[in-house]
Amino acid sequence: MAEKDNSFARLALLDKQTLFLSLDEKTKGFIHSIASNHHLTFQQLMQITEMAVDLRMWNEVLLPERWIELENQITSENGNAGKTIFEQLRQQWHSLKNGETVYDSVTKLSSWDWKKRVTTHERDDTIFGMCPVASEKTICCNLLTIDAIQGCGFGCSYCSIQTFYDEKSISVDANLSDKLQVITLDPSRKYHICSGQSSDSLFLGNSSRVLTTQLDFARRNPNVILEFKTKSKNVSHLLETDVPPNVFVSWSVNPQSITENEEHFSASLKDRLVAARRVADRGILIGFHFHPMVHYRGWENDYETLIRKVLAMFSSEEVALVSFGTLTFIKSAIKNLRLKGLSSKVLQIPLEETAGKLSYPQQIKEELFQTAWHAFAPWHDSVFFYLCMENRELWQSVFGFCHDNNNAFEEALLEQVFNKSSRLARYLN
Repeated sequence: MAEKDNSFARLALLDKQTLFLSLDEKTKGFIHSIASNHHLTFQQLMQITEMAVDLRMWNEVLLPERWIELENQITSENGNAGKTIFEQLRQQWHSLKNGETVYDSVTKLSSWDWKKRVTTHERDDTIFGMCPVASEKTICCNLLTIDAIQGCGFGCSYCSIQTFYDEKSISVDANLSDKLQVITLDPSRKYHICSGQSSDSLFLGNSSRVLTTQLDFARRNPNVILEFKTKSKNVSHLLETDVPPNVFVSWSVNPQSITENEEHFSASLKDRLVAARRVADRGILIGFHFHPMVHYRGWENDYETLIRKVLAMFSSEEVALVSFGTLTFIKSAIKNLRLKGLSSKVLQIPLEETAGKLSYPQQIKEELFQTAWHAFAPWHDSVFFYLCMENRELWQSVFGFCHDNNNAFEEALLEQVFNKSSRLARYLN
């Protein structure tokens, strides 16, 4: 009787868990039957729930089929069959995570309601501060950010923006101009400021004069390098207006297989590169962020092909910087991804804790970054390259050096980008 009461208590508690409630009725009922028929702890039931969500997201054989197959293979376990099946299921799940990720078809999200309303907000909060992912545990560039817009119209599966803002809306700060006017900067210092951390810089174009207001800020502060970071092709306003020389536009890029499967509703790789070419033709500096790089079957050939395309389409004098980074999650972001339950393989990877976050093991990062760095050999002496949110050991392994500290990193970046923007301005004049 006591065990039966405990079983009811575990089920009652399980039924209150948001992740469990996100499952379809068939899977919830199956996990209920597991809990009723086997002596499993609440923590084991929660792990089964997480595995059920992951298997569905990864488009793998689902939990009920796997459990039944394992159950049929067991003859007698003296009442411990549930624990044995649980351990074998966990081994299968780990094998999928640690094995080769395969993108063999394009993920379609026709059932996903991603329509967002565009609003404005008036709050007394600050829009200016340090990059939200800056950490003392990694080598950082001291990037500053302007949160002109909150929320993003794209649906990238790995994005942490969805964790912090209302996923149904994109909100422009109605007091953006006033807030930018009161930002106090030291005129004797140089700054790197980006507006693409809380949203995509170009998704809304110049709606609510959001780009015009930021361009005015750049004109008033020639000691600032202002970066618009995007996955968009929406560059029409930049082509039609006067863009100060201390502004550059950077594109996050990935092979088309990743763009199609994980960067939903964003511009295609081709459209991003064409947009970058149009901006560069206008005399505006551009940049590229290979972030997040993803390790999957065929990744090496795909990234090398992409980099050859970039090298062929652009000259090094047009490019301010190139960065490399990879899938990195805070725990709340992983929880949010599972709650959405969308088809995605970004969690079907081996994850290790590093600098307070979860990411690929060091060896995989080395493979990714070294491959990209070697492919960019023609630009090594003329473009600023860096790793985003990575440790000193990785810098040494990839580039053969590491800046002494974050300030030295920032100074080197600013010097190269300002020098390049000055040369470009003189050439255009």
